[in-house]
Amino acid sequence: MDNENKATSFHSVKDEQLIKRGYNKNYKVTDEYRNSLPDCQNSASSEIQGANVPILQVGISNFRLPLSFLTRDNKTISLETSVTGTVSHAADTKGINMSRIIRTFYTFKDRIFTLELLEEILLRYKEDHGSSRAHLKLSFSYPLLQKSLRSNLEGYQYYDVVFEGILDDLNRSRKIIHFDYIYSSTCPCSTELSEHARETRQTFAVPHSQRSKARISSEIRPGFQVGIEDLRHHCFNALQTESQVMVKREDEQAFAELNGSYVKFVEDAARLLYEQLDTDERIVDFQIACAHLESLHSHDAVSVINKGVRGGFKSEIDDFKSLIC
Repeated sequence: MDNENKATSFHSVKDEQLIKRGYNKNYKVTDEYRNSLPDCQNSASSEIQGANVPILQVGISNFRLPLSFLTRDNKTISLETSVTGTVSHAADTKGINMSRIIRTFYTFKDRIFTLELLEEILLRYKEDHGSSRAHLKLSFSYPLLQKSLRSNLEGYQYYDVVFEGILDDLNRSRKIIHFDYIYSSTCPCSTELSEHARETRQTFAVPHSQRSKARISSEIRPGFQVGIEDLRHHCFNALQTESQVMVKREDEQAFAELNGSYVKFVEDAARLLYEQLDTDERIVDFQIACAHLESLHSHDAVSVINKGVRGGFKSEIDDFKSLIC
């Protein structure tokens, strides 16, 4: 072994003797020790990698915890909730205190969560991070009892819901509920063609129908409240053919009759929902996105419509695949 390798070997053994291996579960952190810890997120602007520009949103996505929500009959229900919290970040600063997104939110965890509470949390986010804007999304599945069509049974239908809060640099807030509604759609064209085959050639034919989804995004007017039950009611009144939980033979027959009575193209679904939401004065703006997962085709039929408020929702959706159900 040459002298250089000997030196390297010697230093390695020496370093192993100085560094202790193992976790000390009894170690107590003092304020002095904590203050000595490096904090690269608060480094000088010279430490920024890449362009020294503002960041529109930075934070944490999908931290989960049980939260309490209020039902229509003023009872509380605890639901597992996925939270995404972000703030804006100015140029000339390296980064935010990322754990503060969760720690700030946890100070509210025992409250009953409403759209109004979201605004309170967003104000704290801006204050704690020195940010000009803040954004919060709470995603959860909300259970409602659904009665069967004819057998007098009941079962829980779960609705995917997102509470969204947005606070801009002037503390103007937007409070939005995103609500997913799953229904059956029977093609009007296929229905007429099936009837034509019966009438002209005495040939049995079945029109194609498919599971479909509507995503309703509703911005709530300041000072008003809209419940999840209200949005479900709007969707039911518009479409009539919600997917079922409890089904016996008489229910399956009834569902077939419903689909025959309320045939609809994806364009019809969007317009029917528009008609319902447009009558609710508590909803200042809305967007409707529908997807019919065609059993006839290997592709889906989709539609998007909005209320048309200036500066409000756009008639587009980022990813129609998110409507697959």
